[in-house]
Amino acid sequence: MNHNSCFTVYAGANSFRMNLFAWIIFLTMLFQYIMNLIADILNLKSMSVNIPPDFKGYYDKEKYETSQKYTHEKTRFGFIVNTFDLVIILVFWFLGGFNELDLMVRDFGFSSIITGIIYMAILIFANGLLNLPFKLYSTFVIEEKYGFNKTTFQTFTMDIIKGLLLGAVIGTPIMYLILWFFENTGAYSWAYIWVMVVFISIVLQFIAPVWIMPLFNKFKPMEDGELKTAIMAYAKSVSFALKDVFIMDGSKRSSKANAFFTGFGKNKRVALFDTLIEKQDTNELVSILAHEVGHYKKKHIIKGMITSIFHTGVLLFLMSFFLHDINLFSAFYMENTSIYAGLIFFMMLFSPLEMVVSMVMSIFSRKHEYEADRYAVDTVKTPDHLISALKKLSVDHLSNLTPHPFYVFLNYSHPPVLARINAMRK
Repeated sequence: MNHNSCFTVYAGANSFRMNLFAWIIFLTMLFQYIMNLIADILNLKSMSVNIPPDFKGYYDKEKYETSQKYTHEKTRFGFIVNTFDLVIILVFWFLGGFNELDLMVRDFGFSSIITGIIYMAILIFANGLLNLPFKLYSTFVIEEKYGFNKTTFQTFTMDIIKGLLLGAVIGTPIMYLILWFFENTGAYSWAYIWVMVVFISIVLQFIAPVWIMPLFNKFKPMEDGELKTAIMAYAKSVSFALKDVFIMDGSKRSSKANAFFTGFGKNKRVALFDTLIEKQDTNELVSILAHEVGHYKKKHIIKGMITSIFHTGVLLFLMSFFLHDINLFSAFYMENTSIYAGLIFFMMLFSPLEMVVSMVMSIFSRKHEYEADRYAVDTVKTPDHLISALKKLSVDHLSNLTPHPFYVFLNYSHPPVLARINAMRK
């Protein structure tokens, strides 16, 4: 077979060389790992043994200590998982795993597109299999220990099976089309794929609440009563067309509570977890709903979609320049070039920019949360109900009340709860 460059290496070699692409990807992986490690250390050190004044009466000393133990245990476990993931990908990479897998699937004798789908499917399946023990431990040991887990092993297993089937039914045709466009439509293939991906994303926004989400959870319309009357009255007061409010069986998997808004048009859906309804009073639930309506009224969902569309277009445009770059394949010791491997390698090369994009997106996400809080306070006419709701949620989730700013910058899509409370009081 023809070797792509002098950088090619095989398992068992006494030494191996890395080109510029390889160094960029390798150093980025290490940088991200070290950044997360530093953030975790700072976050743990910033934890206060004293209950913040705002949470006196919500947290007792014993439960507050439990919340800190939970944060410590989740952080240590996250460190183990991140270290394992880094070691596995580096070992697979430097032992020529990407090339060996490519040679294996090529021997099946299928077309390049089918070969590419098999190649990616094997990598995705192998990654899921390697991470399965960690998911089991997180769910049935850590979450169980702190009273959160309500998932049965049957539900856990069915979620995995449904996820795999859903990925196969939706993901396989999409990947087939992406590979086909890149192979057959020339210099503007990225633009055709961009249009296709945008179209599919919009369609999924409409069908997900009705066809996909019910595969994993049951949604039932809220029954008539005080809560529904209050919610519908609020929706009418802010001219928010709301046909119904749904209750989701979140307790099927966890005692943690949440609420969310999804979909468009007639298929838009406001859903409250049953665990949320159990723990919040009517005024608090209306305020939580007002926050979700705020996201809609402030056009955060539309802004998010536009940003995602632009991001996808830029990503595909840049990708089109690297898919056939021999040096990118040499960085992974590949004997053959291919569109499907190029897609994977480009995403790894793009990770430095993707990391920056993620940080910027998190900044805007936190800003949107403040705006939605402000909308809720302005329309409900008082911050007290939303503040008390957030306090209850924080206690129920054993949240870290004093996260380090650097950890927040890297990891939080929502502002810390005390920052949100202070903003609402202003």
